[in-house]
Amino acid sequence: MSQRFNPGQQAMGEVAPKLAELTDQVLFGDIWERTVLSKRDRSLITVAALMAMNRIEQLPFHLGFAERNGVTRPELTELITHLAFYSGWPTAASAVNLLQASKPEQI
Repeated sequence: MSQRFNPGQQAMGEVAPKLAELTDQVLFGDIWERTVLSKRDRSLITVAALMAMNRIEQLPFHLGFAERNGVTRPELTELITHLAFYSGWPTAASAVNLLQASKPEQI
């Protein structure tokens, strides 16, 4: 794992150092590095799950991360539109607002 890529440490390292360590080493250092699914596919799955569960606090990071992993804005928009019929209009509206406000994550 890249020394620069420590989102857990950046987000929660001072308050919850063990959770930050697990986030960086296990989630991003192991799970995201498995090769059965591409990082692009993992990003699509993650954005869909966060949107469907209305976990909007984590969506901005993962929208940008998805773009970094090769998911285009039109694809993210299509994902949101498709999921509106499964997860509800409010989750779609929130996701669109976050996508409009987001810029590709600088990691």
